[in-house]
Amino acid sequence: MKNPNFDYDVIYIGSGHAAFDGAKTLCKQGFKIAFVEAIAVGGTCPNWGCNAKISLDGPVTLAKTQRRMKDIVEGDTKLNWKENIKHKREGILPIKVDREATMKSLGMDVIHGFAKFTDAHTLEINGEHVTSDKIVIATGLTPHKVEIEGTELSHDSRDFMELEDMPKRMAVVGTGYIAMEFATMANEAGADVTMFMHGDKALRPFYQPYVKILMDEMKASGIKFVENSGLRSFSQDGDEYTVTYADNQQLTVDYILDASGRVPMVHNMGLEEVGVKYDDKKGVLVNEYLQTSVENIYASGDVAATGQPNLTPTATFESQYLKHLFAGETDQPIDFPAIPSVVFTSPRISQMGVTVDEANASDEYTVEEHDATNTWFRQITKEPVVKNAYIFDKEHRLVGFTEISDQADNAVDMIVPAVNMKMTPLEIERNVHLFPSIGHDTWKNI
Repeated sequence: MKNPNFDYDVIYIGSGHAAFDGAKTLCKQGFKIAFVEAIAVGGTCPNWGCNAKISLDGPVTLAKTQRRMKDIVEGDTKLNWKENIKHKREGILPIKVDREATMKSLGMDVIHGFAKFTDAHTLEINGEHVTSDKIVIATGLTPHKVEIEGTELSHDSRDFMELEDMPKRMAVVGTGYIAMEFATMANEAGADVTMFMHGDKALRPFYQPYVKILMDEMKASGIKFVENSGLRSFSQDGDEYTVTYADNQQLTVDYILDASGRVPMVHNMGLEEVGVKYDDKKGVLVNEYLQTSVENIYASGDVAATGQPNLTPTATFESQYLKHLFAGETDQPIDFPAIPSVVFTSPRISQMGVTVDEANASDEYTVEEHDATNTWFRQITKEPVVKNAYIFDKEHRLVGFTEISDQADNAVDMIVPAVNMKMTPLEIERNVHLFPSIGHDTWKNI
């Protein structure tokens, strides 16, 4: 133990990637570590986020691929949603059990309950007090609720991921990551999906020409979009729900999914009492060391207002940075790399680094766009849409990338080293990739 004046050297409020990834190494270095978990060990990502989402999406992409290749792969592929949920549970439920077992095997404590600050070094949990030299707020985000009459009648993303039977008619509020991904799943499972947009754009952080292509694909599959919907209320009559919007227009559905966004989990923790400053929408305010307005209290992951994408890789990077900082291995501010992000729809959209819009607004960059729909490798599974854009600096080093395709997630992952290591054309040339492969197809245009 590094500081005998406290019960622990570091307490993490939360047990997701923003905490665990760096903490396990600190523990091996002799630090006394504890996690306080109010809901499920492992946090959002494995339980209601990345892992669970991809488990549900796998059969969706398989079914869509089979239909494109129906003359080659015969049969009528239909998604069995009940079995899909069962399959997801079989893969997800063991994660929190295994994670907690791993934590304890390494000598870390897991305290189940809600944590509230009583002073800068003390947390009250289940009526008892524990102290720590440093405390890391890693509570993440929680689903947002639209502020309209009847909002309590809607369901959030956690509810959707436990949905035993797919409703026939579904309203989806929002057109961000979660809304677009879950709408794709519900549509494939047979639901009649209507999406209610706040404005006239979906997936605002992404390259809008590609977003339009995605929306056209979703419309072709039967998904409907209501732009500038002006939601007014939700109401219930028996097993049916009515969405009232715009000029008192109404839509009757069997299920309402509120995927209007996520907000930081910062309330009812005693942050005000100890002086930790936060923004209701952005999260806990931190400096370039992930340090809050209170010297020994830090924030990591989605709850930290760093301006970075709220993604698992970001949380992992931040938790590892704090590990280096606490262990005395660095005294430098956090230096974020370009972090890839993906929308797991069909097709997918990925991006990282400098965006096309940023590049077009500056004379420091050039953009090279490609339509690879008819390339040999992409035609193996008859991909209907394959477009990408590479952004280069004046030395022709890759600084950004975006793609729309069924393989956009794998494509962006392949070029991460080229962007973050600022590879020169010669270094790019020396990276020889397997052929044929997505990696080869992606790198050949750099």
